[in-house]
Amino acid sequence: MILDIIRRHGAMARATITSHTNLTQQSVHRLVEGLVARGLLRTGAPIGGTRGQPSPTIELARDGACAIGISVNTDSVILCIGDLACDLIVEQRLALQPRDRQETLRAIVVTLDALLRDHHIRRDTIAGLGFSMSGFFVSEDRAFNAPEPLADWSLRDLRPELERVFGLPVWLENNATTGAIGESMRGVGLWCRTFAFLSFNYGFGGGLILDGRPFHGFHGNAGEFSGIYMPGESERRPALQYLLARLQENGIPIDSVDALRRDFDPAWPGVEDWLAETMPQVDRLVATLIAVLDPQAIVFGGQLPPELGRMMIKRVHLPSQRVHRYGVGPKEARLVLSETLGDAAAIGAALLPLKMRYFS
Repeated sequence: MILDIIRRHGAMARATITSHTNLTQQSVHRLVEGLVARGLLRTGAPIGGTRGQPSPTIELARDGACAIGISVNTDSVILCIGDLACDLIVEQRLALQPRDRQETLRAIVVTLDALLRDHHIRRDTIAGLGFSMSGFFVSEDRAFNAPEPLADWSLRDLRPELERVFGLPVWLENNATTGAIGESMRGVGLWCRTFAFLSFNYGFGGGLILDGRPFHGFHGNAGEFSGIYMPGESERRPALQYLLARLQENGIPIDSVDALRRDFDPAWPGVEDWLAETMPQVDRLVATLIAVLDPQAIVFGGQLPPELGRMMIKRVHLPSQRVHRYGVGPKEARLVLSETLGDAAAIGAALLPLKMRYFS
């Protein structure tokens, strides 16, 4: 609790920490001293301009712990390292297609070793590794059912292999949930405690943050938003694979979601047709989330090109546009673009071990 208070509010006077807890000042003092001794907190210069003996400031010891995040998409792999303050130390995109699992893991190990060496990070400070991938869970050991380009990663217990390869404890989540976690700790979550995260990737899914915490559901698949669409509607859901196909039909040589995000042009032929076909499905999802979850915000994120996200938000038909009794409708969620700087899924994967070990 104390670590999370300081994470959210930044450096603060030790005497001020007590006001954010239900503990006595003596208990807070004892706990803070213990965390300083463990190297997770450190003291700073006292705050001037106050009466009496000034209280020293307390802040997170950024180098006291760190964590690694790996995000595997259908056409890219992103590697992140985050520090104890949940700030990004480094984000590295690997230029490879991750179809072959073992070849991809070997490339990640080489890149990770170089990053740890270049940034002078000791292995004994690594809290763990968060691994995320597109897809949903299908078993108690959290095996992924991933899109076809990731068949070599699917329907297998990945945790033992990852722990053996990297020599670290491993947490598994899908990309949409780690995207929501990244957003909760470094983006929209800085001003919003309850939101839905829409993850537009090769496929389409999402994550839920309720009162600052990720909600996983009983089977770990909460936020699997594609499940609300019937089989005949599947190809009209807002998965970017269908936009890629539409663009290619119109002669636009874009062959990956990564290239789509990097090079997107709203004037491309096929974009407006895809929006016209897809937005009714987005409208239904937004209305469902507002009615069932009543979130403060709905975040458009994942690998969605920002300009395409703005076009979609502008076209959403909100439930408040209906006619309500007495002309007064309920308050509704804000529709916003992701505010996470960097890849939210990879950042969230890196922050997952920190959240589970220090901030949950």
